[in-house]
Amino acid sequence: MKIHKPFLNIALASALVFSFAPTMSAHDALDGSDLSKGERAVFSNEEIQNLSDPKLTGSKNVSNLTESAAVQIKELAGKQNNTADVYAHKGFAYLGTHTANGGNGGVRVFDLKDPSNPKEVSVFAHDDVAGTWQEKVIVKSIDTPDFKGDLAVVSVQQTNRLADTAGGFLLYDVTDPYNPEKLGYWETYGKTRGTHELYLTMQGDRALVFASNPYADFYSGGEEHDFQIVDVTNPANPETLWQFDPRSLPEVPDSFNGYNWNAPDGKSRAVFNHSVITDHNAQYAYVSMWDLGTVIFDIKDPENPVYIGRTDYSSTQQGAAHSAALAKGGNVLIETREVSSPVRAGYEASYGYTRIFDIKDKSNPKLLSEFKTDLTEKVEDGPTFANTVHDPKVHGNTLYLSHYAGGVYMVDITDPSNPEQIGQYAPDQADVWGVFVDRNYVLASDMGQGLKVLQKGKGQKPNQGQR
Repeated sequence: MKIHKPFLNIALASALVFSFAPTMSAHDALDGSDLSKGERAVFSNEEIQNLSDPKLTGSKNVSNLTESAAVQIKELAGKQNNTADVYAHKGFAYLGTHTANGGNGGVRVFDLKDPSNPKEVSVFAHDDVAGTWQEKVIVKSIDTPDFKGDLAVVSVQQTNRLADTAGGFLLYDVTDPYNPEKLGYWETYGKTRGTHELYLTMQGDRALVFASNPYADFYSGGEEHDFQIVDVTNPANPETLWQFDPRSLPEVPDSFNGYNWNAPDGKSRAVFNHSVITDHNAQYAYVSMWDLGTVIFDIKDPENPVYIGRTDYSSTQQGAAHSAALAKGGNVLIETREVSSPVRAGYEASYGYTRIFDIKDKSNPKLLSEFKTDLTEKVEDGPTFANTVHDPKVHGNTLYLSHYAGGVYMVDITDPSNPEQIGQYAPDQADVWGVFVDRNYVLASDMGQGLKVLQKGKGQKPNQGQR
């Protein structure tokens, strides 16, 4: 593994913002695209009630799913924010928010005691850092020498990356979800927007956060990096343990500027960290590094992770490794690729779709199959997020894919080499960001419409006071 010192200084990195033409299209702030995830329609509860019934089809184990609730998040300080990702823990749903109406919508907590009638019971992380948004939240039970209870980590991104504040992630005690309490804040490099996505897990008696800080490497001139591991064993005092420098890989030269990569296929490709997950016991991390693919690390020693391998692309595929999930006891990797500009010279005409890998040998991921939806090749729609896949979640042998205008697709991956669509849930005028699967329900977060709750059981109807 190569060892070297960063070759750029911060002043030069700032110059590179203007001297290098970004080359990649998709959910990439440096790609020159005019698309914005924040500029989306946001419905009131009254408008939601007037929407048509959702499309809901299913066979096999999702044959009896029904929409049991649909509810918009409350206005905050007279503003209607829009939702982002969704997570569930101990009978409560946690919804992040995006940038509509200025951001600072915080995390909304819903009591799901009655899943057909969710109640918004609290909001947090909305007034900690001005001019930011809080799209990603992970909640887990933590037991360390310094903290025992339910811990929430929340991504914080700046609407203006050059503001005097800094992005990063917040840590909250949500042991009592009705009364969240702030514990700490971890800041990333001040001239990047902040932490985009993150992951929280226990490793022995330590609590670790895996943070994705897109373009930290680029804007800092290599002094900071996009993927960092942070010890939050004491949530009031988070400590950075390690960060990944892509230049340590033989295929990435020391001259790499933190974003534009002259890939082995001869094309200039974008490299930045979008998201990260780990396996259940925090032995391996799976880092979505856009056109570098999904990069796999042995993290048994989180101060000294070891690179194992990564996924790769054909020369005609836009990369855009966006998110990942694991299946089959960690032997199968699901990789979603968020491609919103389907037509580029030298590449296939396609929006982003899902790839499935055998990773029994993590040093050599083997492509088993690719899963496309009815939206994947609708290239006549032009650049749009509506037709690309977004996030994957796996429950047993069922893969759930959030898919913006496509809602949520449900895929049987009993045979990962032959994935089969077995269901779809699509609200009227859908814009589904995230999906979360619990044994009692499936949750979806619609950017314009709020929280959706699906349950198994025939004859259920959406709560009419919320539709």
